[in-house]
Amino acid sequence: MRMEELALVSKAFQSAWFSALFLVALLPNPAPAQQSQQSLKNLFEEARRALLAHDYIKAEQGFREVLRIDPQSVGGYANLGVVYMRTGRYDLAIEALKRAKKLAPRIAGLDLNLGLAYYHKENFAQAIPAFARVLRFNSEHAQARYLLGISYFMEGDYERTVSTLEPLSKGEKTNLDFLFQMGVAYAKLNRIEDSTRTFEQMIRLGGDTAQMHLLLGVAYLDLEQFARAQKELEKAVALDPKLPFAHYNLGVAYQHLEKLDQATAEFKQEMSISPDEPWSYENLGMVYLRHRDAGHALEMFGRALRINPQLPNALDGIGKAYLEQDRPAEAVAYLQRAVALQPDSAKVHFQLGQAYLKSGRREKGQKEIAEAEHLQALARKNMEASVAGKVPVPTVRGEEP
Repeated sequence: MRMEELALVSKAFQSAWFSALFLVALLPNPAPAQQSQQSLKNLFEEARRALLAHDYIKAEQGFREVLRIDPQSVGGYANLGVVYMRTGRYDLAIEALKRAKKLAPRIAGLDLNLGLAYYHKENFAQAIPAFARVLRFNSEHAQARYLLGISYFMEGDYERTVSTLEPLSKGEKTNLDFLFQMGVAYAKLNRIEDSTRTFEQMIRLGGDTAQMHLLLGVAYLDLEQFARAQKELEKAVALDPKLPFAHYNLGVAYQHLEKLDQATAEFKQEMSISPDEPWSYENLGMVYLRHRDAGHALEMFGRALRINPQLPNALDGIGKAYLEQDRPAEAVAYLQRAVALQPDSAKVHFQLGQAYLKSGRREKGQKEIAEAEHLQALARKNMEASVAGKVPVPTVRGEEP
């Protein structure tokens, strides 16, 4: 199961850990000669009050004016970053917070907000060091610990997930989100007794609700127990047909079970509930590819990319569809973008190699296929080292859509 699928459930069941932002109430630096310190303080406080009142337009204008007068204002950059975060402009938030951090590297709250900005962009690899820095300043910072553990979870680092989150277990024993992530992580580490105990606790707390069955269904998807996932997710949509991400995840279960017509219906249902999420369009495109319907596949992948242009699977899917239509030059353009986003993917390098070969660029094609073979061999070596040879030799996953 892809990490973005787990991210969907995190969006649906976010706890208060994800909503708290650190407001930097620092006074401005001494004002330049032409501006009195008191008037600058007043301007800063007016902007801060606007931020607290959720008047983000006025707050942004105020903090920008503070920074025009005093370009070294840590509070100006930090609170402008908060404005950007609360209005969903995460790239701008990251830029502002980095500037604040350069001026005041030891304010842990800046790292917390920087981590949150990366988290909301689903850039968990960048969120991890930011949250880790907060914990280095204060090992008792529960919010940073929680967010760090979830980021490890989203990156598939289950050892660090468990070691980071276990100290919070007592305080989070009624948090379904927390129990879900711990249960999956324990199962991934083959700690079956701990996983079973955690899921049983989750079931006792959650009861027979749509949300509970969605969580269990996604957990079973991640553990590749697709029939059990189907059962739980069918219960979820029966109890609440409008529950976000339930139809999508049920479609994924059907997809893995080769029930492609049922998967199609579920993805279309999810589109009507969550039209601004790209995943149902992307997965329906994969279903169309399975049916060798390249035209409809291109339409679905295109809709996914209009929502998020940085989806390597959609880019790869468009490349495959163009190859089916004997349009290798167009396939190359999209597959090059996919490789740039997933340089360690053997599958994507292999597809690009095929596109180069079909477009007559033999040397480039052979180079990409050799890289795919190298990456697959490296993945096999890493897997064998981590599990001491207890699992079969892995293949390139996702070769078929």
